[in-house]
Amino acid sequence: MNRTAARVPAASRGAPARAPQPATAFRVRGGRRLAGTVRPAGNKNEALPAIAAALLCDEPVTLRNVPAITDVRTMLDLAASLGARVDVGPEGEVALCAGDLGWRLDDAELGSRIRGSFLLAGPLLARHGRAELPRPGGDAIGRRRIDTHLHAFRALGAEVDLNGGTYRLAAPHGLRGTEIFLDEASVMGTENAVMAAVGASGDSTIANAASEPHVQGLCRLLQAMGAEIEGVGTNTLRVRGLGGGALRPASHTLAPDHIEVGSFLGLAAMTGGGVRIAGAGTAALRMILLVFRRLGVRVETEGDDLWIPPGQDLVIVDDLEGTIPRIDDAPWPGFPADLTSIALVTATQARGTLLVHEKMFESRLFFVDKLISMGARIVLCDPHRALVSGPATLRAAKISSPDIRAGMALLLAALTAEGTSEIGNIAQIDRGYERIDERLRELGAEIERVSG
Repeated sequence: MNRTAARVPAASRGAPARAPQPATAFRVRGGRRLAGTVRPAGNKNEALPAIAAALLCDEPVTLRNVPAITDVRTMLDLAASLGARVDVGPEGEVALCAGDLGWRLDDAELGSRIRGSFLLAGPLLARHGRAELPRPGGDAIGRRRIDTHLHAFRALGAEVDLNGGTYRLAAPHGLRGTEIFLDEASVMGTENAVMAAVGASGDSTIANAASEPHVQGLCRLLQAMGAEIEGVGTNTLRVRGLGGGALRPASHTLAPDHIEVGSFLGLAAMTGGGVRIAGAGTAALRMILLVFRRLGVRVETEGDDLWIPPGQDLVIVDDLEGTIPRIDDAPWPGFPADLTSIALVTATQARGTLLVHEKMFESRLFFVDKLISMGARIVLCDPHRALVSGPATLRAAKISSPDIRAGMALLLAALTAEGTSEIGNIAQIDRGYERIDERLRELGAEIERVSG
């Protein structure tokens, strides 16, 4: 990817030149009603495995609607470091050609920036029968095991060795199709298993597979490249292995990011100005809409658009007999774990009491102390459960983003709060949300990037 260095103005009176400080924070003036139309970017969690899958082909693969976010740039840099040619075009188009592809990822620092770096393991095993990768990184939201990936690779005939911080994988006799039962419905584990199985000799069955929209998107890309995959959208995938045969060039358009759609749903409900989410991909939103309606959000489906009318009066819908309702995350088609932070912050502006149960990651809810400092009425019961009572009048604060989704939740809180807030560590938000400050300004938000 092309990079240009920033010009530094000449110093006066012989003083040493000082480079401008990069913007590391958002300064947000809250309390404005946001209104207008916003369009979600392409699905981040589909983009990363799609880039990895393009490495299965030695001819060009074109991806469209690719979000311009930091995690995607990092994944493209990883592909380039392995020898793939990467051409970034206008309007979210990326072409990759992996005719000359290495099998060892030497840049440990680059690989440690994102968890998605480990998605390269499946394609490298399929192409070369071996792979060497550093330990992956990602959000600090608790333990994120990769055992599921390694169990699937071993079932396909690969040997796994962890030496220090490096994973060494090898299939000396080639990958062989088999029956795989994943020990958890891991999204990335499923994606790696599918990509490796495509390159194996013989057929594979992957049971207890994840079926999230981005897993389905990866399977559709692989099908366009010539792979035979049955059961897409279910928890059992059947893959016809190509035995080292080459996949063909293809093009694929990424689906709208349903996590971003959910984030904008919360934003519209909390700021109350009337927002249309255009091209929202409504077919994938049934559970997300159900949960936000339980938070009292009025939302209308118009074709593939969502319309959130102005003047929302948010009232949490109690369970039968008036008991306190609960929102919890679950594998697809359950409520996505990545939206629990957004649902929680939305609940701070709704009348009633709600229990948020985040089952998957033991550190994701730790950001609620920042919401409490802004005036939110929340009791963190334990690492996985928080009790929210609203509505609360939020006040401005100087806070920091701990991860992508918590960062977006804090940004929603700042847009709702009285006064001017400053959110630091915005590199986390930029990892998952494309040009979020520009798009919010188009809706009427007062937000700017500053040096924190």
